[in-house]
Amino acid sequence: MNDALYQMLDPTAETAPERRMRRAPTVRLEDAVIGLLSISKERSNEFLGSIERLLVARGLKVARFMKPTHTKPAPESIVQEIVERCDVFVVGLAD
Repeated sequence: MNDALYQMLDPTAETAPERRMRRAPTVRLEDAVIGLLSISKERSNEFLGSIERLLVARGLKVARFMKPTHTKPAPESIVQEIVERCDVFVVGLAD
């Protein structure tokens, strides 16, 4: 594991990137449930479908989620389900 600092970019209106130490993975991907969240922008489902097929082809477990609209944060019920079911999480954009 590389302990070097890395630059974390926040997709919101950050004023300066934050520097953090790399963290060791908490779980092996083979043992994890990987959550994929579509933000409901055009083609994000298609993009995440491709990612899901690649992950499943490698024998990994995937759970899909979708926000009702890209214009608002995910509802608390979706966030709670993600927290309860997933070990790793990917948010997919497709513009």
